[in-house]
Amino acid sequence: MRLVFAGTPVTALPSLDAISASVHELVGVVTRPASPQGRSARLVPSPVAQWAQERGVEVLAPEHPKDRDFRDRLAALAPDCCPVVAYGALLPQRTLDIPVHGWVNLHFSLLPAYRGAAPVQRAVMDGVHVTGATTFRIVRELDAGPMYGSITEPVAPLDTAGELLDRLAIRGAELLVETLDRIAAGVEPTPQPVEGLSYAAKLELGDVRIDWTRPARELADLVRGANPEPGAWTTIGGERFRVLLAEACDEALPHGAIDARRREVLVGTGSASLRLLTVQPVGRKAMAGADWGRGARLSGGEAFE
Repeated sequence: MRLVFAGTPVTALPSLDAISASVHELVGVVTRPASPQGRSARLVPSPVAQWAQERGVEVLAPEHPKDRDFRDRLAALAPDCCPVVAYGALLPQRTLDIPVHGWVNLHFSLLPAYRGAAPVQRAVMDGVHVTGATTFRIVRELDAGPMYGSITEPVAPLDTAGELLDRLAIRGAELLVETLDRIAAGVEPTPQPVEGLSYAAKLELGDVRIDWTRPARELADLVRGANPEPGAWTTIGGERFRVLLAEACDEALPHGAIDARRREVLVGTGSASLRLLTVQPVGRKAMAGADWGRGARLSGGEAFE
């Protein structure tokens, strides 16, 4: 099949690699426009755009996929199907109708659970033990289209959202190519189940502020789900303090109270306490929690706010 791939971040690159090595013909990519980076605000193409430019693949980067010039060029490329991984923009119906076999999305959850922008982050925050990825045909309703296939992936106790997403991106790339092979062979998708529907809204900074009255297990999951972005945070002395990795332990301490020991730092929660494994004080690089505790020279009685 002739394919035009749609995607934007690094997460999409394993699928691009897999498609380029497949029997299908990649004739173009669709991605978000270049964005300003760093202090200079220099415009930098997306990882997908850079991948395509290095390989001489045509890049389409419309401000919005409803733009007439974009739709005309996409139609001229005459794709049989448009595989999608983390493109980052909603597709209007006139654009969805261009490829013969539609737009096929690789979504990083076991649909219909965790429809939306942050399925991996929300799944980790909810403490699930198994998640996965699903391929489905895109329709106007959010992540509601009929499905082609899925894979499952176990979630380890200290998995961060970033680590889990990396694994799903690699395994999902294989699923996406298998799906394209099946579409080429005439396989039709099946409707999503009705049971188990949930949504995974994009994480905002306020969603990942640590509330020390919550149980330690929930906070450990929150921290893992918010890593690497936007990063779970609290404050101490009025300054923001990021917690990048933590685990629950049995000792009881007052809410937010810091117990800095020689080899560990514990913080009181609504149930038991949280052991800080990796932290990032404001203006500093990430470090082991125990190293921060020794270097901070805490006098005792300090607490996170």
